[in-house]
Amino acid sequence: MLHTAAYRALGLTGWSYQAIECTEAGLPGLLGGCGEGWAGLSLTMPLKRAVLPLLDQVDPLAAEVGAANTVTFAGGARHGHNTDVPGMIAALTAAGVAAAGVAAAGSAADSAAGPALILGGGATACSALASLRGLGATGATVAVRDPARAADLLATADRLGMRVRLVAFGEHEDRGWPLLLSTVPAGAADGYAERLLRAATPAPLAVLDVVYHPWPTPLAAAAVQAGAVAVSGFDLLLHQAGPQVELMTGLPAPLAAMRAAGVAELARRAAR
Repeated sequence: MLHTAAYRALGLTGWSYQAIECTEAGLPGLLGGCGEGWAGLSLTMPLKRAVLPLLDQVDPLAAEVGAANTVTFAGGARHGHNTDVPGMIAALTAAGVAAAGVAAAGSAADSAAGPALILGGGATACSALASLRGLGATGATVAVRDPARAADLLATADRLGMRVRLVAFGEHEDRGWPLLLSTVPAGAADGYAERLLRAATPAPLAVLDVVYHPWPTPLAAAAVQAGAVAVSGFDLLLHQAGPQVELMTGLPAPLAAMRAAGVAELARRAAR
């Protein structure tokens, strides 16, 4: 809906955007079948990581994060990009989370704990780490279910120059982090919603939940009740799609038209 709305607003009548089911094993064949008529691809996990060795060029940010959510085709080459990071920064900034505030919170917080608690250790958590760096932080606490499976996250943190403190998901103490960034699927963060409402420590200034339907999530509702700003995964989706449109079309993304289309689609789904 977001990309189609962008093409319509830009007058790109010959353009289309569709969903394609593709496994890791099928990705090389899919890329090989993208001829001259293709401008690019958007990728979801696990393809964001699996695509990297299949690309001719990878932008520095995607290489640091270890994930490319966007592929463009130009000059017969495959180019990998990461728009998740600028998308998350834009979503947080639009909600009033200023870089100066994050940097100040980071300097005041324990150097290992950082100014944010990230829930989850997957590719989106890696993008969250890079987003925090972009906002001036130098470290973060990351809650994971299995520290033994956090190797990719720790490798990303090392490339980013970020300190990471791993804690057990749902079993750690509350430190009063200014930011809470949930990168886990719907329902997985519900326990943290309860923690927000009963915590003795101050509530976060802002909570971002990458889930966008149904909204508000229990975590987002608890955040608002606790006095925090809740940032929807839809805002992240919108702000990562905008740069994708620009990379694929070479034109400025019509964010207002894209937002209107996305809001209408979410309202339609909610009314089912």
